[in-house]
Parts: sequence; C-alpha cells; structure tokens
Amino acid sequence: MKLIANNIHKKIKGKTILNDISLEMETGNIYGFWGRNGSGKTMLFRALSGLMKIDSGNIYWNDKELHKDFAVLPSQGIVLEHAGLYPNKTGVENLLYLAQLKGVIGKREVEEAIRRVGLDPADKRVFGKYSMGMKQRLVIAQAIMEKPDVIMLDEPTNGLDEAGIKEIRQLIEQEKERGALILLASHNQEDMKILADQVYKIADGRIERKGTEL
Repeated sequence: MKLIANNIHKKIKGKTILNDISLEMETGNIYGFWGRNGSGKTMLFRALSGLMKIDSGNIYWNDKELHKDFAVLPSQGIVLEHAGLYPNKTGVENLLYLAQLKGVIGKREVEEAIRRVGLDPADKRVFGKYSMGMKQRLVIAQAIMEKPDVIMLDEPTNGLDEAGIKEIRQLIEQEKERGALILLASHNQEDMKILADQVYKIADGRIERKGTEL
C-alpha cells in the first residue's frame, strides 16, 4: 500500500508553509522528516493525514484521493502534541472515548496499547497529573491502539528519559514489522539514524534532500 503526494502546496495568511512537496511512501517502512522547529514537518503531517486541506496538488492512498474519496486517511494513527486528550480523565478513559468514535476496538485493545508504551492501565491518575513523559507515552498509545496502516509521529521521543526513548524506538520498530507505514518527524538526528529507512530533510516547507542518511 502506498501514500503518494504530488506537488502539494499550502499557504496560510499569505505565507507558504508547504512548497511543491512530492512523496511516495510504502507500508513496512519508516520515513524520517528531519528539520528545525518551524520547518514544515507538522504542517506536512496535517496535510497528509487530511486534518488540513491543501491549496493545490494531490494526495493518494491506494489510488484513492484524499478529500475526494475520503475526508481523512481511513486507517491512521497520529501524534500531534497532546491534542484530543482530556486533563480530567484517566489514560484508559481518554483512549476509550477516542476508540468509541470509530467503534473498531474495545477496552482490551486500549489496555494492551497502554501496556505496550510502558504505562499501567489501572493507574487512576488523570491525564492532567501525568508527567511529560507519561503524556508522551499515552499519545503514542492512542496512535497505535487500532493497529492502523499509517502512523504519523511528530517528535515521539520528546519528554522521555533515556530508557523511555529506547522503549519507544523499539515500539516503532515493532509497528514497522507489523507492516505499518510510519512517518517520523524529529529534530533529533539520533532518531533518524536509528529508525528511518529513508530521510527527508525539510526546510521552509520544501523537501531539500532525501536519502538513507542525513
């Protein structure tokens, strides 16, 4: 299965934030997007997922076009900071609420995802009381819990200690082995070196270089 972008452009308030980006990515691979903060990584993920409409160009998933055949990618998990999580709910409550929106999985799968990221499903602390590292783990659990075809991770190791970074990198590798297409945005060069099969360097909303190394 492939995710393809052809010459996509996007402006916000007259400023170009995505500039003539073309990509072709297949499942079973990790694609790294490396660049400084503000380079366009997050906006690219928002466009590819369907969360933001582009001004021109086309995005295809398995020969079907985004915003024509479907509004958002039909099988995706995405990490964009802590969006959509409620500070007054526990980890399980948060993910169960999100799971019920699609009705694909239930409590067992939610608890399994929480364990996979190193959290305890029985923890009664609410999300607002989590440490930064715990919050990061929970949003990653949200992204993988439905075993989606496409996983987009924006700075997935932010806020994690050395042990946590190692655990999440192993989890990302496991999702690749499962056959997911993984997009990984980071300014951490080590994440790119260890995880990415192909790396795109992005700056000012444009792909400057691609290859197997930075």
